[in-house]
Amino acid sequence: PQEFFPTDQHKEVARQQGYGQLTKLGIQQQYELGQYMRRRYSYFLSVVYKQCEIYVQSTDCDHTLMSAQASLAGLYPPTQGQIWNPRILWQPIPVHTVPLSHDNLLYLPFSHCPKYNELLKETFATRDFQKQLKQYRHFVPEQTTQKESVRKSPCFLSSLTKLIKLSELLLQAEFGFHKQIQKSRLQGGILLKTILKHISDARKPSHQQKMVMYSAHAATIVALQMALNVFNGKLPPYSACHFFELYQEKNGQYTIEMYYRNNSLRDPHPLTLPGCKFRCPLERFTQLVSPVLDIEKGKLSALGTCTQKSGLHLPRAHLK
Repeated sequence: PQEFFPTDQHKEVARQQGYGQLTKLGIQQQYELGQYMRRRYSYFLSVVYKQCEIYVQSTDCDHTLMSAQASLAGLYPPTQGQIWNPRILWQPIPVHTVPLSHDNLLYLPFSHCPKYNELLKETFATRDFQKQLKQYRHFVPEQTTQKESVRKSPCFLSSLTKLIKLSELLLQAEFGFHKQIQKSRLQGGILLKTILKHISDARKPSHQQKMVMYSAHAATIVALQMALNVFNGKLPPYSACHFFELYQEKNGQYTIEMYYRNNSLRDPHPLTLPGCKFRCPLERFTQLVSPVLDIEKGKLSALGTCTQKSGLHLPRAHLK
């Protein structure tokens, strides 16, 4: 948890480690995600950890760094010569990060961006957004003043549902809703451009890297999926994962498949980029997303001032 309402009876759980820390359940979910990736890519990744095959980057937050480590423990349990202690079937694997103040890739939204803040202000002023927000105007004040007896009633479940819906509305407003393409150029499109660069590099015969893993936040998932125009409107659950997979067909052509894993009990959902088929040719894929990748020359100065302000914390999720 990041914070609680003043009347929340569950706020005591944060006292042991503090706000925003990874719980035992969170560790288990991330470990299971790593195990899932081991099963999914057993034919592709080496059984033993090889530094040249995988690169992992996380935002500089305790829970995302720990989440990446938990997933890697499930993905790369030590085998044979990598076992350094038979009683501890775990091995350290590097997770890279940069300070939040310098994170211009994963810690979204980049709120120190004048152009983006202007777009966000426009969004909040739209009639459509105000209409949808109206149903929540009295919700937050009620949560800060209600009595403990109310908190213990079934009404609390209704309040939780409202809170989730409000979070979903605000995330959509941050990355879409109004002038979505322009926002994506300044937010999720930056991450998408980096991902496509990794995918392009993977086609080189000398390229040894097989996987790039990002450990980030729910907002990161939403920003990316908004840039791709595949967001389902739902708040990404903890340990959600968006997969990009590159394939080389028999004719030599390269294609991309996307999957979204938001439920550990089900197979990932196949995602189809609008305007293309599920197994989308790489060139066609790049062409379709180009509107959110291309920054107009007149906007480069605005983009250059987009640096992340620390303080926004949302549930983390995995990107790969």
